[in-house]
Amino acid sequence: MRARVVAAALLAPAIACVAALGLAGCGEEDAVETAAPAESAQPALSTQAAPEGVDTQHAPTPAQLRVPEDLRARVATLMVVGVADYDQARFALDQGVGGVIIPSWADPALLTEPGRNINALREEYQRPFSVAIDFEGGRVQRHTQVFGDFMPPRALAGTPPEVIRGTGWDIGRSLRACGVNVDYAPLLDLDVAGLDIVGDRSFNGNPDEVARVAGLFSQGLIDAGVTPTFKHFPGHGRASGDTHLQLAVTPPIDDLRGSDLRPYGPLLAAFPQASVMMGHMIVPGLGPEGVPSSMNPEAYRLLRTGDYPGGVPFDGVVVTDDLSGMRGILDYAPTMDAVARAIGSGADQALWSSGADLPRIIDHIVWCVQNGYIPEARIDEAAMRVQQQLISVGL
Repeated sequence: MRARVVAAALLAPAIACVAALGLAGCGEEDAVETAAPAESAQPALSTQAAPEGVDTQHAPTPAQLRVPEDLRARVATLMVVGVADYDQARFALDQGVGGVIIPSWADPALLTEPGRNINALREEYQRPFSVAIDFEGGRVQRHTQVFGDFMPPRALAGTPPEVIRGTGWDIGRSLRACGVNVDYAPLLDLDVAGLDIVGDRSFNGNPDEVARVAGLFSQGLIDAGVTPTFKHFPGHGRASGDTHLQLAVTPPIDDLRGSDLRPYGPLLAAFPQASVMMGHMIVPGLGPEGVPSSMNPEAYRLLRTGDYPGGVPFDGVVVTDDLSGMRGILDYAPTMDAVARAIGSGADQALWSSGADLPRIIDHIVWCVQNGYIPEARIDEAAMRVQQQLISVGL
């Protein structure tokens, strides 16, 4: 463990292998006890000294202590896969995945059926794991019959601050009651180019207004015990198209620095426990030519260092956009290779909604590590971040 901790601390980014809320539907007994959002207060800092003889400078953190010793088990914790029902979820968890995502096509019983839902799985498996969902409000909100129906982000942006934060809390409380602890929202893309895939999913075309509204919404999610996810880094608002349909190209990176990237700095400074979703856009001038951001080491370096106006260093979880359900990325690389390239380039979680070929993909990443294509320290640092995110929401 000690050697892995030191190695992870020294790791530089590596190039990859192969180059009305419906709470009752989840069971009242499962509801998370959360207070209504109130004005933020700084938690009191402990001044208690460490016990005599404890090496606090080099002692492993709680997150590091959770990281499995076995390489395959460590690799598996970096996988987030789509599951459609209880049996698929059990199969994925038996493989050791660190997280699952609830897609639109999942059986709602996975959220609601006593004894065969997410909360039952949390009781059955004596290890923490992440459960994520896309729930922005408006066009992108899964299983509204369970979680409730919420206004589009653009409309939400025009409401008073307490409504914005309260909506985040309402969504978060509904999600957490059903065992969901990560929301792939809010969207930080700017609505400035008339892209339908952005449109009213965006809070605004002004980056400062996007940061303001996203901050209120995110605080509401955190109040309810749910991790927000800022997406799609480094900015999809001015891309040439929809990456669900084709690979898209953004303006050059120097253009993104002055606009699309601006919401990230203040939000990551305020919410270091949030996660960030790396998009599939190709960004001219950022790393290798023609490589999607999700497989581009330079995109991860940009995010980690905060090397953009107003940026701050970020050491939280970076998750990829979907590596199996988007035509643009599938035309670039098959899912198995995409997962390897993304993790090798700097992703902490590789997300693919199909969940297909899970054991084979885990084994492939292990092979990449054993044969020197992905440094083992890259796996270690990612696994530690995944565990830290779970700890931050009490899992």
